[in-house]
Amino acid sequence: MSPKANKIHNTLHNNESDEKTANSRESVVSGAIKEVLGGDLISSGTFKFFRYLLYLALLAFIYIANNYYAENNIREINKLRKELKELRYEYINVKTNLMHIEKQSQIANKLAAKGIKKNTQPVKILKVK
Repeated sequence: MSPKANKIHNTLHNNESDEKTANSRESVVSGAIKEVLGGDLISSGTFKFFRYLLYLALLAFIYIANNYYAENNIREINKLRKELKELRYEYINVKTNLMHIEKQSQIANKLAAKGIKKNTQPVKILKVK
């Protein structure tokens, strides 16, 4: 045979092997589809990995619960920060009012309304013998 004939012969063999590969792929895919739709996968395949699937479900549950718990903590922290801010403002306001009320002039004005006057005489010191 000539080299050209070998090339043609090799090309024919390559086409046949490609068709066999394609047919085997199709049979694998069709077999997988039959297993899924027929229920064979569920009845035989999942029980082999039941512990693994249960473990994955448990991890997913823990992950979701942890996320929910963290979000609730963040909401609670934000609520407490707002409350702390409001209490701090109230504290500053009350402290300012108290400082204003405690001034000597304010006390004198309130007592003057009741008839009590400021002492104008100096304080006398008593010495005990």
